[in-house]
Amino acid sequence: LFAQMVPPEKVAAIIVEPVIGEGGYLVPAPRFLPRLREITRRHGILLIADEIQTGVGRTGRFWACEHWDVTPDILVFAKGIASGLPLSGLITRRELLETLPPGSHGGTYGGNVIACAAALATLDVIEDERLVDNARVRGDELLRGLRVAATGRPSIGDVRGLGLMAAIEFVRPGIGDGRVPDPDAAKRFLAELLQRKIVALTAGSWGQVVRFIPPLVITEDEIQLASGTVVESFDAIGA
Repeated sequence: LFAQMVPPEKVAAIIVEPVIGEGGYLVPAPRFLPRLREITRRHGILLIADEIQTGVGRTGRFWACEHWDVTPDILVFAKGIASGLPLSGLITRRELLETLPPGSHGGTYGGNVIACAAALATLDVIEDERLVDNARVRGDELLRGLRVAATGRPSIGDVRGLGLMAAIEFVRPGIGDGRVPDPDAAKRFLAELLQRKIVALTAGSWGQVVRFIPPLVITEDEIQLASGTVVESFDAIGA
């Protein structure tokens, strides 16, 4: 991009999700984020981590960037921080904040005192109940269960995730290179899950990915129940 599209001195910042959310729950290669950090530092470009979906313990670390020992210049968070109440925020160095003139930065999800109180209570519960550790352990169990359930099923192109962000990608078997997306299969699978009282969502560029993002308080028994339900739903759609 720097060679062909835009010179690095014209780039103010690069924004990245540590794990791609709506794009299909894509976990980067181990060197991707550290290398991006190196490149941005070399050229004086700000690295902004969008942790709105990955943050607050979701991936088994409090911030997903911690998995790769990467410290961004700006970290943006929301959603899980206040247990569903509207709150968002950013974390950055004071010298960066001081470059903003008064009134130049704001947001509809900032400054709500009730939501702030909910966030403080949420942080207490996360710490007291060791929910970040629970997300890591339960996430490993969930991924193992999904991978076992997907074994030998040609309609499943991939099972991936990090912590309690897990996804199944549906493909059309025997067509093309084996990676042709199958959003229709994902929709049928979603409907079968719902019939069995599991609520999931689609993701991915074509809606071919079904993502699981359970609460941080999920238990081992609930993970096992969900894994069994996935097998039933696979069988129901002939995956």
